[in-house]
Amino acid sequence: MNDATQGVPASELSDEELESQGTRAHETRNWVFLHGSAEQFAHHTARMLELEREYVRRYPKRTWQGSGGAATDIAQTAASWRETVRAVIAQLEVLVDLPDPQTHDEMAAGDPARAFLQRLADNGGRLNKLEAHQAAREVGLEPALRADLYKSDPQLVATEGTDRVLTDAGRARLAGNQ
Repeated sequence: MNDATQGVPASELSDEELESQGTRAHETRNWVFLHGSAEQFAHHTARMLELEREYVRRYPKRTWQGSGGAATDIAQTAASWRETVRAVIAQLEVLVDLPDPQTHDEMAAGDPARAFLQRLADNGGRLNKLEAHQAAREVGLEPALRADLYKSDPQLVATEGTDRVLTDAGRARLAGNQ
């Protein structure tokens, strides 16, 4: 059930291509989870599972299913697979149940820069760079406008190592003194 965006079906890949694409899928998983859109995450998950299914079909002895700790009869193997699939489904349902970010219209009605500064203030004036990047996306703060917060005079947000920090000028803007 692949469409053009899914790439070559895993069953049609050579052994080398299957291994290469599977390795790449696992290498990129963290980036997609942290920075990708919901659509990218869903696509990545579907493709990774397709590649894994094909790998297990071709090489059952190379995976946990064929190792010493795996079930040896079909009933035990099926029960183990069901348990694994249920765990994956539970993890995906947690992601689906996350609160919906504001719609574009809701973000446009407010001041995304102010909302971003408020997110920093609400977190003690400091966020890890990845958390700050996510917060900016959630409030609809465009990258160029986010950069302006760091470059303004006076600077509203500063960089300290891997953290993004609300400056005194940023606090003043939130308080309406700027």
